[in-house]
Amino acid sequence: MSTTDKAEDPTTTTCSYWVPRKKRRCKMSANKGSQFCGAHAPTTASTSTSDEKSGEDSFQERIPCPLDHKHTVFKRKLAKHLTICNARDQESSLPYIVKGVNSGELKETDEEFDKFSQIKMHELADEEFYSLINKVKELYDKHINSSIEELQLEHESLKEELNRKDYGQETLRQLTQASSLLGILENDHQLTDHTSYVEFGAGKGQLAYYLATALQDQQLSHSQVVLIDRMSLRHKKDNKLANKEVVQRIRADIADLRLSALPELKKTQRTVALSKHLCGAATDLTLRCLLGDENATSDYVLIALCCHHRCSWRSYVGRKFLLEAGIGPREFAILTKMVSWAVCGTGLSRERRKAMETADFQPTETSTQRLTRQEREQIGQQCKRVLDYGRLEHLRSHGYQAELKFYVPRDVTLENVVLLARPTSSKLECQNKCS
Repeated sequence: MSTTDKAEDPTTTTCSYWVPRKKRRCKMSANKGSQFCGAHAPTTASTSTSDEKSGEDSFQERIPCPLDHKHTVFKRKLAKHLTICNARDQESSLPYIVKGVNSGELKETDEEFDKFSQIKMHELADEEFYSLINKVKELYDKHINSSIEELQLEHESLKEELNRKDYGQETLRQLTQASSLLGILENDHQLTDHTSYVEFGAGKGQLAYYLATALQDQQLSHSQVVLIDRMSLRHKKDNKLANKEVVQRIRADIADLRLSALPELKKTQRTVALSKHLCGAATDLTLRCLLGDENATSDYVLIALCCHHRCSWRSYVGRKFLLEAGIGPREFAILTKMVSWAVCGTGLSRERRKAMETADFQPTETSTQRLTRQEREQIGQQCKRVLDYGRLEHLRSHGYQAELKFYVPRDVTLENVVLLARPTSSKLECQNKCS
């Protein structure tokens, strides 16, 4: 089949562009009469010189977005695109948007962190390398060790979905996580009426969809789900709800969100904060959002933890805990590199693994590694839990009972730890007096 025939083939419904970073084709719908979606349509510059372009070609030219070069835009629509692009710096007069309110206090050491983040592990001296590992081991043995228990539950509303045979492994993995998180909410008696469930970093709203469905099934008509995300995404799962009034979407960066000023939360008596996927610093921004606002109250916190390599010294809430243990900005930057050892498998790139597979031999430890793969994985897990424990200490200092649980097995996801917190009785008494 020729390229022209393929472009006109009505069965070609998805974009043919190969995404190198994701090692797959683009999943967007192809434009009518084209093999590609709008974002990946070949530019006219690839087929003709600027001198040879017709007026129509120039009119249809796509250029990289100046705010985010990962996507392109029609040149003729650039001005309009810049006003709606997700990458734009959003200034707002909305009362709940306060620029940088949850970002953390900027200090001189924070500015040095960018320099520390460029440190390469293989360039570290043995003394510094093993000294930090020993500190991590001591903190882990003292505060965590085997204290994290399993709490792997299911929620009735997802049983039918989990038993479907036509779902792939990735879909079932996501559903298993959502089912366990909803099961924990139910087990802790948090599925109640007159409650606002605020999902931070909601993305396409899969967890919110099943939570809203569970609320409707239990006829909790005075509860609502409020989704917080800084981006406006397509194909949102919450759009499929029969009763769309049960969900409210707020477009805001968590770093800029003043929770007490959200008018939606004034409709209910309780607030439950939750998230299924808060990458690194976003978890700390969320905790600052919940705890740093004197007028905000949270009756329960459930956050599935992940992506510790994306933590930031400025926003990290457990700085006091780490500093007391002799871990400062430089050590923190190294620690956020070590955490990747917990989930990186062999530590080899996909390209190198593929080359080794075709060469029919297994990867071996190289002489440049100071630890075995098993040792690196163990240290990486300990680094993650130490960072999480710093968050627990921060919550406890603000009057919360806080703990970590394994909410799904490791064969579902290696990022299988959830943070749970609720106010202590004294904290609740104080909240009731102030309200």
